[in-house]
Amino acid sequence: MNKKFLPYLFILLALFMGALYYTNTIQSPLLSSLNAIKVFYHDSVKSIGDSIDKHFFQAQKITELKSQLQKYQNNHLVMQQLASELKDLYQENNSTLSTNPKTELVRTISYEKFGNLNRIWLDIPDYNTSKIYGLIYKEMVAGIVVPKDSKPLGLLNSDIKSTYAVYIGKEKAPGIAHGNNDANLVVNFIPAWFKIEIGDEVTTSGLDHIFFKGLKVGRVIKLSKSQGYQNAIVKPYYQACEPSYFHIIRSLR
Repeated sequence: MNKKFLPYLFILLALFMGALYYTNTIQSPLLSSLNAIKVFYHDSVKSIGDSIDKHFFQAQKITELKSQLQKYQNNHLVMQQLASELKDLYQENNSTLSTNPKTELVRTISYEKFGNLNRIWLDIPDYNTSKIYGLIYKEMVAGIVVPKDSKPLGLLNSDIKSTYAVYIGKEKAPGIAHGNNDANLVVNFIPAWFKIEIGDEVTTSGLDHIFFKGLKVGRVIKLSKSQGYQNAIVKPYYQACEPSYFHIIRSLR
């Protein structure tokens, strides 16, 4: 290739990458096509893997173990909610205990947009666009799932629109947690009369009908006051290093 054309080639490549990064008109159809290919690829790999398992190993035993693993992951979350409600039941003798939460393992397809690591497309069968789902990774709150273009979009903790209700510390000070496009979370609207301290643990309150009570969010690292409320900066437990699979909360009861 003539060296005279190399600068022009680099300029064209830079312009294309810039347009790809900043222009939704180009990104949307490209990402949709890539997502369709990725779903097909993941389904094909899973199908081939399952076929190999059934052919070379004991198919019945593998199916049984996979089923037991799924039940264990779901039951572990159920027990966490039961423990939280039992504690409340002992404190309030007239309370009734009725719980049957349902969780489901879901797969990540891709990031929504190049350069934004806080939003991911998810593969969720029988997705209900009228609901907001809680997103969990190994018993830690990872974010929420909202509809976009009738498809499930995961908003991880750092996203500014990822919002849910929490309790802070032993006094269970209520607040609203949301992302800040940063590594840490922000909890606002904490009533001023609650005593909270740096190091207090933050958990879900279950009052938003997104998560059930008692799931771990993070720990308070900084406090401030404004307009009659307290605010807290929280270091989350979940760190989005490799967001391949999550659990969603299908129903709370």
